[in-house]
Amino acid sequence: IGLHRGPWTPREDSLLVNHIRAHGEGHWKSLPKKAGLLRCGKSCRLRWMNYLRPDIKRGNITPDEDDLIIRLHSLLGNRWSLIAGRLPGRTDNEI
Repeated sequence: IGLHRGPWTPREDSLLVNHIRAHGEGHWKSLPKKAGLLRCGKSCRLRWMNYLRPDIKRGNITPDEDDLIIRLHSLLGNRWSLIAGRLPGRTDNEI
């Protein structure tokens, strides 16, 4: 059986979240097999970091966040991962 591609199912999300709650983040390469997932480690990491982490902020960017993004962009350019790292709970995909 090959790796599963395409949209994540609620069952896969649950397996990933439960595994990370029990064992913590990291060791992404070996995580899928240990968690019972037919996904690659990179896919698991991206799913966790961009969608499932409990500390992700959802919704509109606040005016304060917007000002900070503009200031950081003038300093760092299009380095969105670095900018997102200075905005707690925001991912580079959201910035």
